[in-house]
Amino acid sequence: MFDTLEEKKFLLRELVKRDFTAKYKDSFLGVIWSFLNPLLVMLVFTAVFSVLFARTIENYPVYLLAGRIIFDFYNNGTRGAMNSIKGNAAILKKVYIPKYMFSVSKITYEFINFLISFVILFGVMAITGAPFHITSLFAIIPVALLVCLVFGVGMILAVFNTYFTDVGYLYNVFTILLMYASALFYPIEIVPASIQKIFTLNPVYSAITCFRECVVYGVFPNVSTLLYLATFSISSLLIGILIYNIYANKLALEL
Repeated sequence: MFDTLEEKKFLLRELVKRDFTAKYKDSFLGVIWSFLNPLLVMLVFTAVFSVLFARTIENYPVYLLAGRIIFDFYNNGTRGAMNSIKGNAAILKKVYIPKYMFSVSKITYEFINFLISFVILFGVMAITGAPFHITSLFAIIPVALLVCLVFGVGMILAVFNTYFTDVGYLYNVFTILLMYASALFYPIEIVPASIQKIFTLNPVYSAITCFRECVVYGVFPNVSTLLYLATFSISSLLIGILIYNIYANKLALEL
């Protein structure tokens, strides 16, 4: 069952559709929340932090939102994948379905939300008078690498969270630290130079920086930052696939 490519594509569509239905069930605004959520978060953060950073960051709302949508995709995608296998234990015990399809569907669902956020970003850019740069086309490079990173980390987390429930709790704390280490709402220049080096080790910060350079600042991403992001993301994806292949047949025993 679900062995052919067409069957897997059908399953993926149904799983993604299920996630959308479950999220917006009994919601009056429905899918509109996918547009409102990043916009409302941006407004709150702008109201709170623009007083501190508006003078040092040109067009603070665009700067903030550009970083926020990248981080939210990483955060929501990896969290969704982490809980995907354990959260569908009842189905997996009854029907044979490739377990990785649940992780893939969660990340695909979050990627669709991520694409919807672009509408908000470009809308805010238009309203605030931010220039639209031709280099925005190059944003597809850090975005593609971010997708690899999310899939890799997500598959690793999905396996380990099936064995150890503590992984989920620890990862919740980790993502909070990661958010503050990604310079979402403040300029990296306010951080001491010695600590800035630690920030550069954060692949999410690298993805945000490359994305902002393309969309906000109108320049091609720093090559060394882009190479680091590519190395980390592709390595994570390969490790995630390897770990999944090793433990795939054993996961059912842990559900």
